[in-house]
Amino acid sequence: MQKILLPIFAVFTALLTGAALMLLAKTNPVTAYTALFQESLTTYFGFSDTLSKTTPLLLASLGILIALRAGLFNLGGEGQIYMGALGSVVAGLFLPNFPIWIHLPLALTAGFLLGAIWGAIAGFLKVTRGLNEVLTTLLLNYIAQNFVNYMVNEPLIAPDAPSPYTPLIAESARLPIILPKTQAHAGILLGLTIAIILAVVLSLTAFGYQVDAVGQNPTAARYSGISVNQTILAVMGLSGGLAGLAGSTEVLGAKYRLFENFSPGYGFDAIAIALLSRGNPLAVVLTSLFFGVLRSGANVMQRSAGVSITIVYAIQGLTVLFLAISLAFEEQRKRFTTDSKI
Repeated sequence: MQKILLPIFAVFTALLTGAALMLLAKTNPVTAYTALFQESLTTYFGFSDTLSKTTPLLLASLGILIALRAGLFNLGGEGQIYMGALGSVVAGLFLPNFPIWIHLPLALTAGFLLGAIWGAIAGFLKVTRGLNEVLTTLLLNYIAQNFVNYMVNEPLIAPDAPSPYTPLIAESARLPIILPKTQAHAGILLGLTIAIILAVVLSLTAFGYQVDAVGQNPTAARYSGISVNQTILAVMGLSGGLAGLAGSTEVLGAKYRLFENFSPGYGFDAIAIALLSRGNPLAVVLTSLFFGVLRSGANVMQRSAGVSITIVYAIQGLTVLFLAISLAFEEQRKRFTTDSKI
């Protein structure tokens, strides 16, 4: 029950604090929140935009979450998103004109593999050189983003493009639209499917047991016969691959081409989402939707209530802050209870 109540408390407190900030700015928080949630959840185009923004958040957050389950802190989701997008756009541009049932899976696989390689680099450096994955994944973000931006500006730039972007990918590599005349695409169905599969794998398979064992006590896991190094490599590869799929869905479902600096920070939002979800892949679905609602309704809130969209980013940060405070108090309470029994 604690795993459910603490994130809810964090979200509720963050929204209340956001309302207080709006009052300080002399705006009506009821009007602002009504505009935000009504537009993003109850209108056709608003809800489709919410689904479009939820998709990369969901996939990247699942990647961060499995790393957390193994006791690893992957800060490289943003870079892995960029590399996944690059892999998919190359497959979408240069593979022969296969039927969609061949071309689309190949493009998604290319994105997953490039993201997985980028995540596995940090895992390899950890198991062979003892380098902390927090540092390596963070630095790899900058390498990936600048490398992809170079590719978009130079070898892959569209002819006569007024700004850096690639040509359109082949239609056979595009994700189907699930809501007509919108950008809501089948990537959201892919994310939901992966969330369910990941929940089953982590709960009911030997691999899931190994991941949790390494995350809880790597020394004990090693003594029980689990290869900790292999698990770390596998988890970091899978984590990067899922984040890479987030980039793939942006290219194959939303934009159909790769732009310079195309991600608004989905990889960093994914860290907050994974932390709020407390290790539960199915909870990631709801948390990603909440963040997608905030991103989708922010501009409407600004137009309707005159509230700056920076309030949305403040609410996201405050949610994580209040969750951290709640966890700290919970840990302190457990220690006090244990000491009292002794």
